[in-house]
Amino acid sequence: VRHFKAMAPALITAFSTSSSSATLPITIDCVEKRAGVSNRICSLVIPLGTSLNMSGSALYECVAAMFVAQAYGIDLSFSTQFIVVLLALITSIGVAGVPSASLVAVIVILKAIGLPVEGIGLFIAVDRILDMCRTTVNVFSDSCCAVLVARTEGEKHVLEKEVFE
Repeated sequence: VRHFKAMAPALITAFSTSSSSATLPITIDCVEKRAGVSNRICSLVIPLGTSLNMSGSALYECVAAMFVAQAYGIDLSFSTQFIVVLLALITSIGVAGVPSASLVAVIVILKAIGLPVEGIGLFIAVDRILDMCRTTVNVFSDSCCAVLVARTEGEKHVLEKEVFE
C-alpha cells in the first residue's frame, strides 16, 4: 500500500500517456523522493527498466497471440506456445516506450508462428485502453525493482511512512 501511494503520480501519468518513456522523469522523482530510494540506485535501475523491463508488454503480446489463435480456431502445440512466450520476452525488450508500440511486436509474433496477421483487427479497437494498463504495469514493475535493489543494498529509509507523506 505504501508503494502504491508513493508511486501514484507516476502511475497516473503512465496510465494517461501510455508511454513509459514520457513517464520516466516522474517515475524517477517518485522513486527517489516519495519511496526513499537513493539517486545512486534509482538513476541506474529506472532508466534501465524503462528500456528493458517491459513485463506488461510481454504479457500482452502472449495473450494477444493466443487470442488470435483461439479466435481463428487454430490449436497451438505446447512447443508453439513456448515459442510465443520466448518471442514475447525478446520482442518486449525491443519495444519502444511509446503508445501502441506493442502492436508491431504482436504482428511479428503472429507472422513467426504462422497465424493470420489480420487477427490484430480483433483487438485493435480496444488497444488504447490495454496500452494504458500495460504501461502502468511496466512503470510499476520498474519501481518495484528499484525498491527491491535498494533494500538488498541495505538502504534503511525505503518506503518509510514519513518519507513520502
